[in-house]
This record gives sequence, structure tokens and C-alpha cells, in this order.
Amino acid sequence: MHVETPVSQPLTSKQSVIFQTSQLDGKIYIREQKGYFQRIRRYLSWVLVSGFILLPWVQYHGQQAILFNIAEQKLTLFGITLFPQDMFIFSLIFILAAFLLFYITRLYGRVWCGYTCPQTIWMLMFNWVERRVEGSYRQSQALDKADIGPTKILKKTVKHGIWLSISLLTALVFMSYFVPVSQLYSSVFTFQASAVVQGWVYFFAACTYINGGWIKEKMCLHICPYARFQSVMFNNSTSLMTYDHTRGENRGPRKIKAQKSTELGDCVDCGLCVDVCPVGIDIRQGLQYECINCGLCADACNDVMQKFNYPQGLIKYTAKHVIKRQWSAHLGYGLASLLCFFFIAAWVYQRDNFDVSIIRDRQALYRINTQGQVENTFVLKIINKTQQVQHYSINIEDSQNFTIHGQFEYAVLPAEQTINHITVVAQHAPEELKTLITFSVIDKQNAEVIEKSSSFFSAKDTW
Repeated sequence: MHVETPVSQPLTSKQSVIFQTSQLDGKIYIREQKGYFQRIRRYLSWVLVSGFILLPWVQYHGQQAILFNIAEQKLTLFGITLFPQDMFIFSLIFILAAFLLFYITRLYGRVWCGYTCPQTIWMLMFNWVERRVEGSYRQSQALDKADIGPTKILKKTVKHGIWLSISLLTALVFMSYFVPVSQLYSSVFTFQASAVVQGWVYFFAACTYINGGWIKEKMCLHICPYARFQSVMFNNSTSLMTYDHTRGENRGPRKIKAQKSTELGDCVDCGLCVDVCPVGIDIRQGLQYECINCGLCADACNDVMQKFNYPQGLIKYTAKHVIKRQWSAHLGYGLASLLCFFFIAAWVYQRDNFDVSIIRDRQALYRINTQGQVENTFVLKIINKTQQVQHYSINIEDSQNFTIHGQFEYAVLPAEQTINHITVVAQHAPEELKTLITFSVIDKQNAEVIEKSSSFFSAKDTW
């Protein structure tokens, strides 16, 4: 990433404030910056974006490893098929993710926003494209102010064309988690996909284009709810991006090789910490909820300190009270995260490989067959959650008084469900008008048994 050298004549305090205000009132032109924290973000971004793009292409046992099949109401995860009955696990996963986010915020502030949030990654990706096409952030400012001409039209067309291409690719990748990737791309580009699929692709492409290219920091400032409530998780030991007022003030411009006046602090008031900030704030004004803890201002300031031969760290991650983290600091969010993880592990361990539902056929209370016996009809649903064909059998515990007529063994395809009607006949007159009977469905391969109960209805005057 290209790095611009600091201006030879740094901005005065008044000019810096005016420039910051103009950024907040209008478009923020983000200056590119290299540095330690930016390398961390770049590596994380490459890993996250690569995983996002490549995961739908991963095959497992000849099928797409991750696929949310909304039409069939099932989710495939590396050979594990989840149905609506298993959606409780998603509640646990989302709760765990929330507690982990709160836990990290409690320790290190808003680092999720600065390093891994998709909004930040795509916003800086779009900014990288803008810098490649329009030049430096000052050249972008000048281009926006310039009259409409061939150069401006060409650059704006190229930039927005690349933005739209990235947005379309992002939408296609996102939709490939819901539509088999083997057919999605070809069907969309040849306009053979259904209107629903085409509509969602263009909808998500428009959202990505607007968020990454136009809304940008406004999402972090005004729309994202996390920006509003994350401050309640901070305390005096939370590591935040801060400016050292004691060391930096009084700030003022100076020449690189000139001896520093005793009346001046280390801050040369260059304004680079404002220029590189994606949300356009001045970190020197203290803690602000808009700060996403991205470290761009720290990298820019460290470069300036190095040029002036001053110690680095005028802007850095620090806590108000630097203390050794006691075990008590990990209570609350840390303990809640462990409990959620424990519940998820317990759910996975106790999860059945199949699911059964047995309900009475509501079309008739009961009926009398040709032998004068009372019959009830039940609807049997068996869901095979494995990736192999499974065979199941069904019987009734009270087999002396109740028997099943017809089929009682079933073969169910992988990740499919079968619906069957079974007829239960009472061999003797039930003592009650409504008798509770228990069905046992047996998975022959895995020797697993699921029991379900339902009511058998009859009438005494029929015997």
C-alpha cells in the first residue's frame, strides 16, 4: 500500500480543527497508511475474505460442505444436517458469539470493528480502489471539486465500475451459501437463475455497493447499534487507542532537524492522525464512541515520531489504569462464554442421528374395520440427519392390546424425511375412551431408539 510523506508545512491547530470539521460534515477522504497495526489488519482481512470466498467451494463426501438449503429447510455442515428442530443450536451459537464479542470489548475495546468487521474490511477495500484510480486523498478532493470533464468522467466510471464488480462478486459469494455453488454463477450470468435468486443477488450487491462506497463510516457512526452500547462495557483496565496528552502537549509545528522548544510537546500537529482515520475523528480530543480502535492513527503518528527522532507511542493502545489482569477480570462475560460453549458441546454430544414425529390423523377420531375392531390412523415422520441411507422400524410397547397393520419398516435417504400413515388396531376393548400408547422407532444401524406417545381413541358401544 502506498504511503504518502508528511507535509513539509504541518497544519496549525486551528487548521487541523477546521479540516476535521469539514471531514465530519461531508465526505471523509481516507489517507493510506502502512504500519504494524495495518499489517495485522491486512493479514486478517486476507484470511477472512479468502475463507468467505473459498468455503462454498469446499466439497465433503461429494456435496457442498456448507449449504443453507432454505427451500428444503435444512442446513448442511460438513456432513452434519440440521433441520428446523435443531435450530436451538443456532441460538446457543449466537449467544456465545455475543458474549465473546462483549468479552473482547471488555478487555481490548472495539477491536472487532477495527480489524475484523466486514463493514471496515469492505470500506478500506473500496478506499484502496479509490486511491489506485483517483490518486492520493488530496487528489480525490481536488477531483471532486473539479468541473466535469473527460478525466473526471473516466476516473469516476472506472472507480464505480470496480466497486460494482466487487459488490456483485460479494453478493454471489454470499448467495453461494444458500444456492449450490456449482449452479449459481453460471445460472446468474446466463440469466437462467430464478427471479428470486436474481433478485437477492442484485439486492445484496446494491447493499454492498452502498455500504462500502457511499455510507462507509456513517454505518459505524449512526447505524450500527454496537457503536452505541459498546461504551458500557469499558472500564479503567480496557485497552483503548489513546493520545498521551502529558507528553504531546503543547502541540505545535516545527522543522524536522530543529531543536524542540521546551514549551512544546512531542505532537507536531501534523494532522496525519485525522487524515488516516476511517471515521474522521481527532484522537487527540480524547475517548470518542466513534473510534473503532483500528490503529491507523498510531501507525501514522509512529512514522512521524520516527522522522523527528522522538520516542514512538505518542498514540497507542493503553488503559487508564494499567494493572495485571486478575482472575476476577474474566468473570462475567468470560464465564458466560464458557457456559455457552459447554451447552453447545452437550447438545452436540446428545444429538440424535434421526428425529421422529407421530401425531394422530385429525380427519377421523376412530373407525371400525371389517372385523369389528377399532382403528386409529397416525402420521409418522422420520428425519434422517446422517449422510447415509438409514433403516428404521416401529413397534408399540403394548403389543398385546395394540398392533400395527401394514408397513412397519422404512428406509430413509440421506438428509431426507419420509412421511407415512400407519394404522393401529386395538385387539381388545380399551378400558378408557382415550388410551395413551407409546411408539418406539429404532435406528437399526446405530441401535438408537426414540419413543413417542400419542392417544388412541375408541368408544365403548363399538365392542
